[in-house]
Amino acid sequence: MKAVLCKQYGPPESLTFEELPSPHAGPGEAVVSVKAASVNFPDILIIQNKYQFKPPLPFSPGSELAGVVKEVGEGVAGFKPGDKVIAFTTYGAFAEEAKTEAGRLLPMPEGMDFPSAAAFLLTYATSDHALRDRGALQAGETLLVLGAAGGVGLAAIEIGKALGARVIACASSAEKLEVCRQHGADEGIDYTAQDLRERIKALTDGRGVDVVYDPVGGPYTEPAFRSLAWRGRLLVVGFAAGDIPKLPLNLALLKGASIVGVFWGDFARREPWAFADSVRQLRRWYAEGRLRPHVSQTLPLSRAADALKLMAARQVKGKIVLTP
Repeated sequence: MKAVLCKQYGPPESLTFEELPSPHAGPGEAVVSVKAASVNFPDILIIQNKYQFKPPLPFSPGSELAGVVKEVGEGVAGFKPGDKVIAFTTYGAFAEEAKTEAGRLLPMPEGMDFPSAAAFLLTYATSDHALRDRGALQAGETLLVLGAAGGVGLAAIEIGKALGARVIACASSAEKLEVCRQHGADEGIDYTAQDLRERIKALTDGRGVDVVYDPVGGPYTEPAFRSLAWRGRLLVVGFAAGDIPKLPLNLALLKGASIVGVFWGDFARREPWAFADSVRQLRRWYAEGRLRPHVSQTLPLSRAADALKLMAARQVKGKIVLTP
């Protein structure tokens, strides 16, 4: 089988594409024939040794895939060869075949194609954990989504609307904001051309927003934090802009506000019962047509480096998916 390999930490162009022996499933494991693998921001961090999880070299990046079970190991129940599955792998998905713990497999939702399935779990499960669990977003509240045209951003818009919130999307171009509106955003702010705080004031009649969903960090976090309403919640999802912001904590005091961390990977590991409930809710919303994974581009597996460079440059709307 062919696979993308990270042999030394570095930028996407340092990756190689090589022929490797097919993996075999050990006890509690499964091997999946990969039909599609999505590109996520942590994939960029992990190949540069900047992610909290550090696999031994060499490894294949790729944290999310959809495919067909090829082989299961001893003790695996609930899955068999031929089953269509989604897998959240942390790494190893950018290959024609991937070995993973069977506990990381989920059945593909009925009627979903492989590219959509590969783009589904990490973004929607992260945003559901953030908004329902950590942010306690309620119907009638106002949600501000930074980096709204990215994978987790679009998922946050759709889940926010499913929960009955008013959603303000923030992105870096009119084109990206149009995609956000197509996924349900009520309002849009182009933060490269408009003053973020002033636009939030205008759109909320000076009240501010109840929840900020922030996967971006950098220069956008503080003005969004300053724009929270009383008892507002800032959800710290990630730092795609590169810089980790330093916030004036007196504002949290004055606004009765909360700064809430969102670490979906550890949540899924530490609270499997809550993760299972989240997946059930996401399946229901998908069946109702409320969730629509946005695959903006499909590239061959051999072009994984190109896909990661586009992600690093924040030139992606929704998700890029790689196919063998």
